[in-house]
Order: sequence, then C-alpha cells, then structure tokens
Amino acid sequence: MSTMSIDIRRAKLQDAAAVAEVHDHAWRNAYRGILPGVDLERMVERRGPQWWQRAIRRKIHLLVLEVDRQIVGYATLGPSRMRSLPHKGEIYEIYLRPEYQGIGLGRRLFQAARSLLDDMRFKGLAVRALKANDTAVGFYRRLGGNALLETGERIGDSVLPVVVFGWDLR
Repeated sequence: MSTMSIDIRRAKLQDAAAVAEVHDHAWRNAYRGILPGVDLERMVERRGPQWWQRAIRRKIHLLVLEVDRQIVGYATLGPSRMRSLPHKGEIYEIYLRPEYQGIGLGRRLFQAARSLLDDMRFKGLAVRALKANDTAVGFYRRLGGNALLETGERIGDSVLPVVVFGWDLR
C-alpha cells in the first residue's frame, strides 16, 4: 500500500520548468474559447521556464503544490494592485493542472496563500477573475468570496470583463 503525499511550499529555482508546464496546461484549459487564440498562445509562450526563473530570483511570493513530489499547481501573491480597495493582500494567480482540479487541491492552495498573506500582515484579500471563466468565478464564490466590483482587463486588442472578489479584513 502506498500513501500519496500532498505538500505546499515556496518555489525554488529548480521548480521553474515544472511551474511553466503547469502554467501552460492550466492556461490553455482555462482560457481556450475565452481569449483570442493568438493572444492565448502569446501569453503562454512568454511564461516559459526562464520567465519563472527570473520571477523566483526576484523573490516573488510563489507557492507550489506538489502531489507525490510532482508540481501540479502554483499560486502567486503579494500586496494588492487595487489600491482603491481596503483589501491589502492579493492572490494574483492560482492554477492547477486540469487533471488535478475539482478534488479540493485548489482550496488547499488558496488557504495556504491566504495564510501567507495573513503572516505578511495584509488585511483582507482580493482576487481577480475573468468574468467569462465560469470555473474560476464558481471556485471563488464557493470559497466565500464576495463580488466587490467589475472592471476590465486589456488582453491583446480586447478589453475583457473582470470580477474582483474579496474576503474579510481580518
């Protein structure tokens, strides 16, 4: 009998290729049909292993989710980029490989990111999601996020609607 291990930890430089692979699979799954194909390909291609190595070297807050020592998800987080909100922390990205979605791992990664933001003394948490991404919008609603406002994000030649979710100011 074997026991599966699930761990969440800060990313290391040698994780860059695995994070790039998760990003590739997750973005293609999440945004195919939402983003224009050329824009999606451009965004995926620019986030290769070298991009992630630079990010890790710059000490961005990057958590990785491992299942049996294989990286299957990641989250990036830090101070909120939406300065008009009272929510001072933000999860910028949270993605899992598609085959690991829907089994509670995203919730665990979200809670770890939220806990790290609390440790960093950021009051409140905000997350942005493309409104057309029903999976992400549903995920944040199930986690208790309150829709705070709607805005837009320019991607290529399009401006796409974005929902900003917030969690309490503990």
